[in-house]
Amino acid sequence: MSSDQELYGRRGRVVTDMDAKDITRVEELAYDLKIQEVMTRDLVVASPTMKMREMLELLRNRRISGAPVLAGDKLVGILSLEDLVRAMSANDLDADVDKYMAKVLITVNGYESLVRALETFTRFKVGRLPVTDEHGKLIGMITKGDITRGILLAIQKDYQEEEVRRYRASHLFEDIVSDRTTIVMRYNIKKDNFLLGGNASSNIKRALVRLGATPQIARRCGIAIYEAEMNLIIHTTHGGRIKVEIEPQQIIMTASDDGPGIENVDLAVQPGYSTATNEVREMGFGAGMGLFNIKRIVDRMELTSTLGQGTRLRMIIFLERNESLGEATADQTSQGESAE
Repeated sequence: MSSDQELYGRRGRVVTDMDAKDITRVEELAYDLKIQEVMTRDLVVASPTMKMREMLELLRNRRISGAPVLAGDKLVGILSLEDLVRAMSANDLDADVDKYMAKVLITVNGYESLVRALETFTRFKVGRLPVTDEHGKLIGMITKGDITRGILLAIQKDYQEEEVRRYRASHLFEDIVSDRTTIVMRYNIKKDNFLLGGNASSNIKRALVRLGATPQIARRCGIAIYEAEMNLIIHTTHGGRIKVEIEPQQIIMTASDDGPGIENVDLAVQPGYSTATNEVREMGFGAGMGLFNIKRIVDRMELTSTLGQGTRLRMIIFLERNESLGEATADQTSQGESAE
């Protein structure tokens, strides 16, 4: 693998293409869960005119390490223990909070997935993030501890009910007699609808698991669809459509729209390239890694686009015999890909 195909993961280890297909349940949940599902809603807040001495007592009594600072209902800063230490070192605990609080705000939106919060924590090296709604109003705070607790609770949730559903669905292919059986799912994705971003990928992944897909196959599909789904929300004119064709030996995922098209397809799949607006970037999206991530995680990716007419992204994951859905036959395996 060439150097430009390598990424560096946790603890500096090189992440290879093989690793990109080895997705854990925790990584999967980072895409599935929304920030607002795990954030802290019961907030301790400060005002700019409070004294640092008051904040020291408040944080000590509540056993927290920081608090948002509000002027009325507007978020104007963040105060942390580090800020209190600076005030104590300067023997300045009678100063107003406004003097020491962090005024350059790094926020995330409640409707974003946890992966966006994790990316923001990694990028800015902060301990907590204010969470806002679609109107920019403060609705909570999130820490890495909140993410850990949220993921643990999600893993435990509805386990027995899911097992029953999975058993029933996994027998669909076995109970249908035909030369070729395909289950097709379709989803309409609206532009700029970030509140529902990720719903299609979650539903598709859940369906795949219930149909008997291995966790790894379901996670690969879920992440590929998530990235494609967000591209439809961010980059299209009116949104688009996602179609998933599930067969015992392969899964074909297609995302399509009717505009505005991609000027340079080869450039679009390069890591870091993005045409997202500044507004979208400020929301935590448009980092230019979506198509690159998809290409690494699927077995085949086909991207075609015409300016002013639209774009079509086709993603295929081939299933080995031990990964096949239902009872795959040799005749079915030899038939290859399904027609559009």
